[in-house]
Amino acid sequence: MNRLLNNVLLRSGKKPIVYDVFFTPSHTPKPVVIFCHGYKGFKDWGAWNLVSEAFAEAGFFFLKFNFSHNGGTVNDPIDFPDLEAFAQNNFSKELDDLEDIISHITTTKRFHEEADVNNVSLIGHSRGGGIVLIKAEEETLVQKVVTWAGVSDFKKRFQENSESFIKWKETGRTFVENGRTKQQMPHDWQFYEDFKQNEERLTIKRALTNLKKPCLLIHGKEDPTILLEEAEKLQSWNAGARLEIIEGANHVFGASHPWNKESLPLQLQKVVELTSVFLKN
Repeated sequence: MNRLLNNVLLRSGKKPIVYDVFFTPSHTPKPVVIFCHGYKGFKDWGAWNLVSEAFAEAGFFFLKFNFSHNGGTVNDPIDFPDLEAFAQNNFSKELDDLEDIISHITTTKRFHEEADVNNVSLIGHSRGGGIVLIKAEEETLVQKVVTWAGVSDFKKRFQENSESFIKWKETGRTFVENGRTKQQMPHDWQFYEDFKQNEERLTIKRALTNLKKPCLLIHGKEDPTILLEEAEKLQSWNAGARLEIIEGANHVFGASHPWNKESLPLQLQKVVELTSVFLKN
């Protein structure tokens, strides 16, 4: 298996994107799968490398990447050494990042012997689930889309009537603690302003209602972070969307960071299997 790690996509006027590709060399183009991490996530979190290997073994050309403003850097892509970049992140930037990754993988000829650039699918975990649903609806190159514990509504997460929201508007910056690293992770007010300026585009319900492509929604029944009812809402907005519920699973399907075991947790393995079958058919 080929693992091409920490490649750097340089972009004029934008922060670079760090990405990995996994594939089993066969000199035959394979379906491309692009994976998007979630909020306070990164491409090397937990068991994502094992997930990548599983997809490569199943016959896919698998790419995962760090959003440019997720808080990682080119030299240190794990965790969050650049909190000022994190403060400047927003949904529009993540959509732009994903667009640039799709364009890069489909136009870079050195990948074409192994990557079927006419067969591109997206997977998004958590907040990344909302991003991939929006991008799948607007990007003709995308054939199928899958969410893992995906969100249904970006707007409600701002909690616009809360005291913390009012204080954020007054001060221009708010902080969210990372429970694992204990970092105080900043969000600048531009995050909300960008959402309001692009609210129609960033409404997941609109994107999913208009989506005319195969869609799979996978959710843990015991997810405490994004409740199962959000997945049920997503399914209700698109008659063709399929919902698979993983019994007993939490938000990360039994994984954690760091993940030092050599195999996937059983629930995440089930997620990979369901996704692989969906993307092949």
